Amino acid sequence: MSKRSNAGSNTVRALQKSAGNGQSGKEPSPGRLIDPATTIYPFAAIFALCLFFIIKPEQSTSALSAIRGFLGNEMGTYYLVVGLGVLIVSLWVSFSPIGQITLGKPGEKPQYKFFTWGAMVFTCGLAADILFYSFCEWISYAQEEHIAKMGSIQDWASTYPLFHWGYIPWSFYAMLAACFGFMLHVRKRTKQKYSEACRPILGAKTDKWQGKLIDILAVIALIAGTATTFSVATPLLSLALTTLFGIPGSKFMTIAILIVICLVYTIAVLKGIKGVSWLANACMALFGALLGYILLFGGQPVYIIETGFSALGNMMQNFIALSTWTDPLRETNFPQNWTIFFWAYWMVWAVASPFFMGSISRGRTVKQVILGTYIFGVASTLISFIILGNYGLGLQMHGTFDVLGFFEQCGGDLYATVIAVIQTLPMWRIVLVVLITSMIAFYATSFDGITLVASQYSYRELKEGQEAGTRMKLFWAILLIMLPIALIFSEGSMNNLQTVSIIAAFPIGLVIILIIASFIRDAEDYLEEIGKK
Repeated sequence: MSKRSNAGSNTVRALQKSAGNGQSGKEPSPGRLIDPATTIYPFAAIFALCLFFIIKPEQSTSALSAIRGFLGNEMGTYYLVVGLGVLIVSLWVSFSPIGQITLGKPGEKPQYKFFTWGAMVFTCGLAADILFYSFCEWISYAQEEHIAKMGSIQDWASTYPLFHWGYIPWSFYAMLAACFGFMLHVRKRTKQKYSEACRPILGAKTDKWQGKLIDILAVIALIAGTATTFSVATPLLSLALTTLFGIPGSKFMTIAILIVICLVYTIAVLKGIKGVSWLANACMALFGALLGYILLFGGQPVYIIETGFSALGNMMQNFIALSTWTDPLRETNFPQNWTIFFWAYWMVWAVASPFFMGSISRGRTVKQVILGTYIFGVASTLISFIILGNYGLGLQMHGTFDVLGFFEQCGGDLYATVIAVIQTLPMWRIVLVVLITSMIAFYATSFDGITLVASQYSYRELKEGQEAGTRMKLFWAILLIMLPIALIFSEGSMNNLQTVSIIAAFPIGLVIILIIASFIRDAEDYLEEIGKK
């Protein structure tokens, strides 16, 4: 046997030994042994990709760009159909007999209060990206030729953020949360994996290469997605700290920030679901304080509310057109650059967050899970974009501060532009403190849920209510932060990994369709079993 094989075997045995650590020192049962397909192999694949990015940056960038271009230009309709289709199916399921199924025993009460449940749903589904994008996404749209063709910046730069972060992206979470919740709490499946949710259709193939392929792909998408999300908002966090304390920014400061975030979510995740729920509630309080202050003391509450209300109406009136527009003549490539990109990115993130959402939804009906996700997830997201985004848009439209002019002067630096917008607020230093704390809380809460899911995903079997071992949680908590730290030193590699996430969304979309179809078949069988169909 080669040294490489021995090293791989030793790694698996070490993880298997650590798997039982959550059982007070007892030896792990066979069902709790580590599954290499969902631990070692995906990590090895991502590590190999990163090496390829670093060693062959030009070749890797060219190859990935070609693939991404093909998917966007030639297969873009696929992403749009999946997005709109999942939303429609989720609403149909909610109001069908399937929607009345309780995730658990019939008549069982919810495990968590509605606000606590909703806070975990919202914060696990979005990292600190929401704060960054809420402040600045309208700026990106204001530069687009397509917006100029549609009408005014006032009307459409405020509408598109609500569309791209609204019902369709959250439908991936809402529908899959119901699927996984049914699998865990009704069917009592002990294999907490993506492939297991496909068993009603795949049958015995779930335990063969087809199921392994689904699981490997899911974990690769999970690792790539979590690594790239740090690249979006972490620079804003770093710049906020340097602005607040007047210290020079550096890569090492960014690394220090990532380590602090890792410590926060590691401590919480080691305390189990109670730690996660506490952090989620704290995150919502900070988030609410930030939004409330900017709305009430930013000097333009009426404009913010009226623009948001108009944008909501504009989005709803044009929802189908926005959801199906492909720009066939490629006059602006707007849907390829934005709508298709966002749908793909949310598909990748749907690997982990809905699994966690389903696990905390015991006692709720399928309808309550889906509509509750829309109520808490969509509403909270849209409120963030309406307040934070329209504050900056208001500065521009009223001539108080030329946001777009500043954006051009600083070379298109969105992070510097966001800080400049915040500095127009009264007591802006306090706002920066709340922003920094909120971003850390968002990152920590999101990665709490992801770490719990990834650690549970790593076992061949795990009974309902049984948590992963402490060392397994620690392994994933550290692993999820190591890749972003490594990629800080190679910006090209980070961009490539983002592209990998988008490419991974193509097969993930097919798996999502398979999971939903499997759920509907299994749920209909269940209704026949209990005589309610």
